[in-house]
Parts: sequence; structure tokens; C-alpha cells
Amino acid sequence: MAVEAIDINCDMGEGFGAWQLRETDDEALIKLISSANIATGFHAGDPSLMDRTVRMAAEHGVGVGAHPGYRDLQGFGRRRIDGSTAELVNDIVYQVGAIREFAKRHGAHLQHVKPHGALYMELAGNAEFSDAFVRYMRAVQPETAIFCMSVSATYEIAKAAGQPVIREFYADRDYGDDGAIVFTRRVGRLDPEAVAEKVVKACLDGTVTTVSGKEVDVEFESICFHSDTLGSKEIVEAMRRRLKENGVRVVPVSKLLGR
Repeated sequence: MAVEAIDINCDMGEGFGAWQLRETDDEALIKLISSANIATGFHAGDPSLMDRTVRMAAEHGVGVGAHPGYRDLQGFGRRRIDGSTAELVNDIVYQVGAIREFAKRHGAHLQHVKPHGALYMELAGNAEFSDAFVRYMRAVQPETAIFCMSVSATYEIAKAAGQPVIREFYADRDYGDDGAIVFTRRVGRLDPEAVAEKVVKACLDGTVTTVSGKEVDVEFESICFHSDTLGSKEIVEAMRRRLKENGVRVVPVSKLLGR
């Protein structure tokens, strides 16, 4: 079934002090998306950068999302860290609270939580961890959406618990035959038109071509791309143009959730 309306989300605020991991400033991207996943300090981000990014999102009517990761600044949160479920959930609680307070400061609310990098992938395959994460969200943020892959323990557990959940399609990542993204720590420069074509195909046909050449089904409500992907601005501009040409509207998450 063709997708007629979609959210576009992007990971943002991914710097620290004087260091920035991107070639395009978030200010140029914020106008082109509908949801922002804002780094919360563990894999990237600092209080002033969080404040700036949340403020920009609020000013442009973009949904504010917390983007918690492993405590791994050096590895940008793309390295798995062993820890107990309780410890890792507490790390998420700590990070989500930071973005929630900055959102309140700027008259916004916390629209969603999207774990970052290796933490996202660990939750996807770890039912015990996902269950603890979802129970935290049910207790503290029952109206806040969780962003995750459709083929993940996170999605199944959140859906069963009644937690709002948004499934993602990754524009700038490859897919495996299992319908999950192929996790990588480094992505080269991509062809914006090829990425846009991949996105349109997923929206209209509900399929993606995997790294082995197989066609697999994908289900999603949001398209994700990364601010640190080289040429990110050209990628999102190409996606928006092709989506518009094919009658796919970009809308806020609230409309996708029927609010």
C-alpha cells in the first residue's frame, strides 16, 4: 500500500564544544524536516548545543525528539557498551530528561524518543532491554512516541504496551535481507538522486533493495537521514522534491498518530 503522508526526521546537535561532525549546519537542515532527533550529551551534544538545537526546532515548528546514546563520545555512540539493563535504562532516563527541560524552556513538548546508533540496534534485538525501556516510557512519557525499525523488539513491545510508536525507513543506510538496516560506523558521499529514488520506491511500492539484491517489504511512517552524512542538505532537498512530485506529503508526527 502506497504511503501518502510521511514524517522526515534527522539526527541533529551532534557536536561537542568547538567540534562539529558534519559539513552542513543544522540551521540549513531544520527548515527541511518535520522531526529533529537531538543529541543528549552522551554520544554528542552539550548543554549549549542542546539549547540551540531545541530552540531552532521550536521556532520552525519541528517536533523535538531526544536522541540518547551510549556514553561514548570518542566512538560517537556507534560502539556497543556492556551494562546491565537497569544501568542502560537509567542512562536513557537521564538523557531524555535533559531534552525535555530544554523543550519546556522554549515552549515545546517532547514529541519522541529515538535511541542513537549502537544503542538503537541493541534495543532492536534485545527484548529484555526494550521491555524495560518501554515500561519507563509508559510510566513517564505515555504520550511520547518511540521511533524505531518495524523489524525490532522495540516496535513489537511498544505496540503491545500501547505506547505511541513511529516506524522508520532509513534513506541513507543499506538494508539486509531481514528488513533491518545494515549497521555501519562510516558512510561515504551518496548520490542524492539515487537516495531520493530509493525513498520514493519505498513509499509507493513498500519495498527496498537489499545489499544482496533481494526485494524486501518495508513498513514505516517516517523517513530518516543523518546530518553527518556527506551531502545531507542535497539529499533531503532531492527527497522532498521527488516526494512532492509523487504526491507524498510531509506532515507532523501528530497527524500520523491521528492527533
